[in-house]
Amino acid sequence: MRLVQVAKALGMTGQQLRKQLENVDFGVKSTDREIPDNLAQGIVRYIARVNGLDIDMEAIFGPMDLAQEPKERVEKDEKDEEDEDASDEPKRAPEKKEAEVNVLRKLTLEGVSKDAIKKQQLKLDNASSKKRTSSQKTLQKPKEETTVHQEQIKRKDGIVMLPEQITVKEFAEKTGIQVPKVIQALMSNGVMANITQNIDFDTAAVIAGDMGVNVQKEESAASSKALFSRNLEDLIQDEPQNLAPRPPIVAVMGHVDHGKTSILDVIREADVVKGEAGGITQHIGAYQIVHTAKGSDEGHKITFIDTPGHEAFTAMRARGAQVTDIVVLVVAADEGVKPTTIEAIDHAKDAHVQILVAINKMDKEGADPERVKGELAGHGLQAEDWGGKIPTILCSAQTKQGIEEILDTIVLMGEEAGYKANANRSAIATVIESHLNQSLGPLATVIINTGTLRVGESFVCGEIYGKVRTMVDEHGAKLQEVGPSGAVRISGLSALANVGDILQAVPTEQKAKQLVDELKQEGALRKKRSFADLVSRLSEGKLKQLKVILKADSQGSLDAIAEAISKKTTEHVTVKVIHSAIGSVTETDVMMASASDGIVVAFHVPVPTPAVRSADHEGVKVQEYDVIYALLDDIDGLLLGLVEPEEDEKIIGHLEVRGVFMTKRNEQVIGGRVSDGILKRLTYRIQRAGEEVGTGRITSLRKGDSDIKEAKEGTECGMRTESTVPIEEGDVLEVFLRELKRKK
Repeated sequence: MRLVQVAKALGMTGQQLRKQLENVDFGVKSTDREIPDNLAQGIVRYIARVNGLDIDMEAIFGPMDLAQEPKERVEKDEKDEEDEDASDEPKRAPEKKEAEVNVLRKLTLEGVSKDAIKKQQLKLDNASSKKRTSSQKTLQKPKEETTVHQEQIKRKDGIVMLPEQITVKEFAEKTGIQVPKVIQALMSNGVMANITQNIDFDTAAVIAGDMGVNVQKEESAASSKALFSRNLEDLIQDEPQNLAPRPPIVAVMGHVDHGKTSILDVIREADVVKGEAGGITQHIGAYQIVHTAKGSDEGHKITFIDTPGHEAFTAMRARGAQVTDIVVLVVAADEGVKPTTIEAIDHAKDAHVQILVAINKMDKEGADPERVKGELAGHGLQAEDWGGKIPTILCSAQTKQGIEEILDTIVLMGEEAGYKANANRSAIATVIESHLNQSLGPLATVIINTGTLRVGESFVCGEIYGKVRTMVDEHGAKLQEVGPSGAVRISGLSALANVGDILQAVPTEQKAKQLVDELKQEGALRKKRSFADLVSRLSEGKLKQLKVILKADSQGSLDAIAEAISKKTTEHVTVKVIHSAIGSVTETDVMMASASDGIVVAFHVPVPTPAVRSADHEGVKVQEYDVIYALLDDIDGLLLGLVEPEEDEKIIGHLEVRGVFMTKRNEQVIGGRVSDGILKRLTYRIQRAGEEVGTGRITSLRKGDSDIKEAKEGTECGMRTESTVPIEEGDVLEVFLRELKRKK
């Protein structure tokens, strides 16, 4: 319907109508001459209601076929509209011929009865019956073109993701529905909104449903606080109806020589034989295979993290990344459970992931799987054929025995667990490898936890940002998008990412930069996690379990302390020894404590400098003891809230350096005399000419040919030390101990 006809039906000029429409944007442009009939009806209703007019809609839109009017009337209406549009322009000089001056003729339906309108329409129809065919031909082509133009160009197929708030214009663009139709649908539902106004998701869903478009609420991008907390479980939470099954993610762990890499190689080769194009050509840290279980025609995807060992597993957990669903624990049938195997078991159990045991090297002489099962049962892993719940498979990487059964079992465990994710949302992924490439710059291998990551998307990763330039899988194929549980190497990072960092896709690069700035500010405001924080949470009742990594010098001491600690339980807090072993404290122990939010207790064992540095970096407390009663007393103090979350420094002795016997990098062997107090394997300050010049740690104490635990005042001793600056003769070492204050 022509806009000038709408104006005449309302008893006003076209210019007056346009001014009325400026208050509510119906999507009518200043250049539009014709609008859809349904939009014309909406405009008439709206203007009539605003101005208090009584309009007979049936008289205007019912029997009248305004689109099929005689050519002369259409041409006259066009002329009238052109004259009205020109009314605001500066007046032109009159022409010489007065006869050529157009006279504006205004028509109005005010005061005209319905019968008169019908009679006049019938008269016009009879008079133009002979000319109607030619008029239709003349008007049909532009009418068809207009209809095509007014109809939506392309309705979006599938699910359209919409945010919590969206403008009418953005809604039209995302759904493929033209703005006038959107506004008309909103008006029909009692919502008056122009093209720039926001509508909420519920309103948008109703309108989309009326238009036959399937929409889904888009998960909002994570806040800086959520990203700073690195709690992956909270970040990937979604509505149950949005979730769909995803492939399981598997890590292989165990002792260093028990065949983890060999089993992964056999799985890769088997997948290539089954027809994977090109094979594994890129080492990206993870890969995905398709396995068809026995008796099934359906292929099941499985993602393997190709970084064997619990060190990488724990490093990711320490940074909040709970990536793995299933752990395959590899144990050699001829060697059995080793200390590293026990560490892997403790790591997997503390992470609360499913465990599958692969007893490897069944082709070797001396293979005794029953002995291995007994040792595993001693650490809480009871095999299924022993009445437990742990799948245990006999296999050999050399003969390929049991490999198919391992894959079948992984598929079954995945189906029973029902791992799910939402592919129709912004991607959240975890970095499992990172390195610098000369041509592509910083690269990172990520596993998608939820959502779909696409080329060209902006993202935040830790405290860096970027834009996905390329994505390459393990076969060297370039991908445009990757869904949940997919593994891919990406480029486009602004700097090198850390293993375990969480990647969050965001709408724009500007949003990414803003989030990174907020993350840095959040990090500056919050202090590094420390033992004092843990004490505060225990005293405030926010922490229900104190996790302990225990290291001792003998098995007897280890068992006795572990049993005594486990009994230290109060009404509000329990104590759990999540890992115990003989030997010095290692960086792995510190990382496990960091990942588990626990402490390290060292009884009569040294704490090497690398472990000390790692503890300082991760904010983990390593408590050293020589007397078991002092250890248990401190545990009681923590559980009962008798300890202040503040450290108190206590100087326990001084040593005069009288000789330096060996210097190697930051390690030295020195000798001296204890001038006061006592000396133990603790930290010290180096004092030279009355000033502090560096710090260090005593790693061992000797008197003659014997190792000693402490050196008393007035005695001479030798020691091995690690320090930040070389020690010289004449220096004084001030040995000190930092302890938490006790409440008075």
